[in-house]
Amino acid sequence: MITKAIIPVAGWGTRRLPITKIIEKSMLPVGNRPLVDYSVQELIKAGVTDIYMVISNVEPCQVKAFYQDNNALNQYLIDRGKEDRLALAKTLPDNVKIHYVAQDPAGKYGTAVPIAMVAEEYNINEPVLVFMGDDFIWNPGQKSASSSLLDVVSGADESAILGVEVDREQVDKYGVLSVEDGKLVGVVEKPSVEEAPSNLINVSKYIMSPELLQRIVEYVNNNNFGPKDQEYVVTDPIDAYIKDGGVMRVARTNGEYLDGGSVEGWLHANNVVCGDK
Repeated sequence: MITKAIIPVAGWGTRRLPITKIIEKSMLPVGNRPLVDYSVQELIKAGVTDIYMVISNVEPCQVKAFYQDNNALNQYLIDRGKEDRLALAKTLPDNVKIHYVAQDPAGKYGTAVPIAMVAEEYNINEPVLVFMGDDFIWNPGQKSASSSLLDVVSGADESAILGVEVDREQVDKYGVLSVEDGKLVGVVEKPSVEEAPSNLINVSKYIMSPELLQRIVEYVNNNNFGPKDQEYVVTDPIDAYIKDGGVMRVARTNGEYLDGGSVEGWLHANNVVCGDK
């Protein structure tokens, strides 16, 4: 069983300004919960007990506040005879711990950086689930994204990536998975419809083996990209891992990928989630 997960939630969320000037992107509401909590609650149901959140080193931190007990609120509910709402105010089970790692927004940038920070700081030497904090898979009553990933790996030395099917005409907007015998061959960024190796897109949901985690750490530490050169993208060390014989299995989901990174995506996520209630 995999009991650890990494969720990056740092960054300014510049695509969602001006609202992200005062609300962290991962805390934007979808229905009655913040974006990130859909992934958190799913991972907890899958057996995760240690969640490593990479946050910006800016205070106050709304993510921290959301997952802490609010004693004043709890007492208010008790005093007003609203004890039935205490469960709603408790956002984290007692057996689950969130570990916070602060990332400097002015430092190295890219999807590989927060993963490397956690793996190195906590010396993680076991498989972990990695989910981004501003999107999620909506599949109520059916198999979750984390369950789909867990089902395809057969040992601690294997990794996995989640693939979501889109209409062929939309592949030029995404990183598209090249798959052979159920394993990832590579990720082709924004290919033309004619050149796309499949209609499965990368939604940045993974199981990462200890070997892959170490490769990500080395990739970030051994490269010195300038702020205007290139991002530290996690698909670079993933490609190297695969080329050297590492196994990254491809899991499929029939759930809907909901992304709060754009206004249109966030509005759609609210319509989907609230429409299913």
